[in-house]
Amino acid sequence: MERPALLKMMIFICLLTACNGREIKIKTGDNMTNFNHTLALILAEYASAVYTVDLSELFSWTCARCNNLTMGFEVIELVVDIQNCLQAFVGVAPDPNAIVIAIRGTQENSVQNWIEDFIWQELDLKLPDMPGAMVHRGLYGAYNNTSLRPAIVEAVDRIRESYGELPVMATGHSMGGALVAFAALDLVMNHGIDNVHLMTFGQPRIGNAAFASCFYKYIPNTFRIVHNRDIVAHLPPYYSFYWKSYHHFPREVWLLDDIEQICDDSGEDPSCSRSVWICSINDHKTYYGLSMEAEDWSTCRIIMDRSLPYQTDVAGNIILAKDAIGPSIVKPISQKAAAM
Repeated sequence: MERPALLKMMIFICLLTACNGREIKIKTGDNMTNFNHTLALILAEYASAVYTVDLSELFSWTCARCNNLTMGFEVIELVVDIQNCLQAFVGVAPDPNAIVIAIRGTQENSVQNWIEDFIWQELDLKLPDMPGAMVHRGLYGAYNNTSLRPAIVEAVDRIRESYGELPVMATGHSMGGALVAFAALDLVMNHGIDNVHLMTFGQPRIGNAAFASCFYKYIPNTFRIVHNRDIVAHLPPYYSFYWKSYHHFPREVWLLDDIEQICDDSGEDPSCSRSVWICSINDHKTYYGLSMEAEDWSTCRIIMDRSLPYQTDVAGNIILAKDAIGPSIVKPISQKAAAM
């Protein structure tokens, strides 16, 4: 599918499924105190930086987007799944004192893959702890059936062995937000990490209402940020009358001009981004004034210094890794970590 046709299809679906417009009301409730504006700015910088195509600059944290609020961050592992056009990093940050996971959003090849099958391709998880939960088959597989999952889990384990039980901050934009949500759930459900925080930007829906409800129980420290009329947040479509319909998990934060509106805990607050009639592609490309796309959107190319400590698998996927034990840039949590 050509890019112009793809974008036209996205706009048509957004218009077709948009809810009735409403007067915007700024909410101020107790849940407002749970959202940290500064943390949102920090994680937005990580979500932007992971789009960097120069792996040497990204791995050494010297890229043009690797500054300001994220200075001092150390990448421990950087993985590039060449076959599926995916990229992610895991590292340690001094502020917040945490492990940070960031997964890159859509490039042309990958956005076509999940847009083309998003309407019908749902997967029944068949998990006893998540009855009735269904997820987007393509997005679920893009995390669980690629090189991302083993690389991310292994890196988190190595960091926690060295630094102690640091909290995990997971972030990503667009499809990267969807994949990092599955990563966060994986760490909680399958690896016993209970201090996981998730904040995504312009994320599509990834499962039905049953999945959304269970997801929020496992990861209550979750915020989905939606910029104004961002089109991707409306995909796949939501139909309130259909139990298998895709359904966002809570909680949305709607960026409307300079206002951060904290939405309700339904995941589909009709007074937030669902209230718009016309969606925007441009609103998807920037968050908090930061670019959320690669320098060259149309390709999955990378730039890398071959002297870097990298490994490749049989599919040609690239993993750059460094020892998690090094100059201490974070505060150890456990006594074991302090002794190191």
